[in-house]
Amino acid sequence: MSNAPVDNSRRRFLTIATSVVGGVGAVGAAVPFIASWNPSERAKSAGAPVEVDISKLEPGQLIRVEWRGKPVWVIYRTPKMLEQMKQHEDQLRDPNSNEAQQLDSAKNSYRSKREEIFVAVGICTHLGCSPTFMNGGFGEKVEGTADGFFCPCHGSKFDMAGRVFQNVPAPLNLEVPPYTFLDDTTILVGEEEEVA
Repeated sequence: MSNAPVDNSRRRFLTIATSVVGGVGAVGAAVPFIASWNPSERAKSAGAPVEVDISKLEPGQLIRVEWRGKPVWVIYRTPKMLEQMKQHEDQLRDPNSNEAQQLDSAKNSYRSKREEIFVAVGICTHLGCSPTFMNGGFGEKVEGTADGFFCPCHGSKFDMAGRVFQNVPAPLNLEVPPYTFLDDTTILVGEEEEVA
């Protein structure tokens, strides 16, 4: 065993240098790890608002777009469709859309910002199937009305405002997504507030 004096300054230098290198390595490993918690660009774009051009939408026609991975319907309701909706309100589960999950803009008899244009998420509120648009053939499903939506999975029925009929499995009206009119022929699905 040697009785030579111990150089403490060298030990301190090596301890500090090792600590600094270890700290830099930990930060270098942590930055990409923490960055991986942020949503990917693909995920961000999937949740982004979607512009819908309705300039070529004809009366009685439905078009489908995708927003957040869900089908969204935009329907141009005819005056006849709008008139029929008043005739069966006593057969509906929630005719005034009073359920808590409804947007304020959906709390009217047409469930829309413009009575002739209806925007809804095309997913049944029972188990997530996609109802079929019955334009003129709905009368065999619900007496007294020609138009509506029928879910073939379990038989739920919705009128042209997406309001669910009584005595069917679906518990709620179809969801109305947040949307706004950018102009007379363009809808922005995914944002409720007015866009300047």
